[in-house]
Amino acid sequence: MFPWNDRAGRLSTLKLAVFIVTLLPVLWLGVQAGTGLLGSKPLTEANHQSGDWAVRFLLLSLAVTPLRFVAQWPNLIVVRRMLGLTALAYAVLHLALYVALEAFDLQKVLSEIVLRTYLTIGFIALLGLVVLGITSTDGMVKRLGALGWNRLHSIVYGLATLALVHFAMQSKLDITQAALMTGFFFWLMGFRLLRRSKLSTAVPALVGLALAAGVLTMLAEASWYGLMTGVSGWRVLAANLDFSYVIRPAWWVLAAGLTLALIGLIRAKAAPVRGQRDRGEALASHP
Repeated sequence: MFPWNDRAGRLSTLKLAVFIVTLLPVLWLGVQAGTGLLGSKPLTEANHQSGDWAVRFLLLSLAVTPLRFVAQWPNLIVVRRMLGLTALAYAVLHLALYVALEAFDLQKVLSEIVLRTYLTIGFIALLGLVVLGITSTDGMVKRLGALGWNRLHSIVYGLATLALVHFAMQSKLDITQAALMTGFFFWLMGFRLLRRSKLSTAVPALVGLALAAGVLTMLAEASWYGLMTGVSGWRVLAANLDFSYVIRPAWWVLAAGLTLALIGLIRAKAAPVRGQRDRGEALASHP
């Protein structure tokens, strides 16, 4: 079966669209490499971009569950495996490009992974993604059993945490992208907590979650700069109120969370109307 087919072997437009999206970053990398847009250190830039996309696709795979419930789009579940495997593919590419940066000296690569903390963290996250990728097939689900499979794949939350720490540590002085991804992760984990309390689609709860994720992003960014770089955390917090230069990650996280709350509101209001229309069509179908 092709990745864009459903279980019956038919073309799925949703899976095809997502499959095309998963290829765009690597195609763009190829264009940049061919046109000299990767700068004076093309391997280094390609390595960074591939790692960034690995984290993004990992978070997108985690975003499938919230979108299914908030947007009332249950069929979205069919692309979760594809997004997870795409995250693994970009993570493997990230490692391969790092090996190329080290002139394919595998002994040096292994020593660097052992000696450099952020590389150790990233490699552990990669190994975990490999395990999840290997066990993502229908056959492995049957072999492990639904309960065992779900328990194993719940390590994805820990792996995402490791990936984000690796992202921030290798970013060094500018953790804007890492902070943004971390903020989205806060929201994703917060949504899962709301699901446990049966509030995951309640609009007030989604608004509160957006606010909480934004504040946590702001505090996490300020704390990281204060602890890891020596930059005053208070200056970073103050920068969140200055929109003349750049909009800080916390505001993008807040905006994304509020957008999802708005989608939830629209879908909630549309549900009664849709239900009434369905009932009307059912009555009209009877003589």
